[in-house]
Amino acid sequence: MYIIVVLLQTLILPAVSGGIDLAISGGNPAIVFGLCWAFWGVGTRLFVAGVSQLVNPTRTAQGILGVNDPGAELVVHELGYANLSMGLVAMFSAFAGRWWPLGASAGAVYLGLAGLRHVARRGKNRDENVATWTDLLVFLVVAAGALATFAHSAHPMW
Repeated sequence: MYIIVVLLQTLILPAVSGGIDLAISGGNPAIVFGLCWAFWGVGTRLFVAGVSQLVNPTRTAQGILGVNDPGAELVVHELGYANLSMGLVAMFSAFAGRWWPLGASAGAVYLGLAGLRHVARRGKNRDENVATWTDLLVFLVVAAGALATFAHSAHPMW
């Protein structure tokens, strides 16, 4: 179930919603897909992960991280609060016009760094492999969309 949800959030839903948006409204594909990946890949992905980590911290500790220490649940709870917060901000920022990259940036950078950390780890299970490559994909698409948004803006945000 984990893999299906992650693939929906990081591949299928952003690609489909971005394609529909482009077909109906047009626009710069990098910006449109960056925004869709920010909403789905950062926003819903981190929000759902946060809820899951708060409700069932053992699943993250043992199933993804491979840690069987009950003390890890406390750290996973803290991670859950961070994921929940970054996810909410990224989802809301999708409705903030050209400001969306700022709302999605913390979560996208977090996913990129987590993905890089996972790449170097040996002996990953299937869930961690999926998390690794989808985290990196989300980071790259959101970063490309953010750069395109900044380049496209007539007036810089700062």
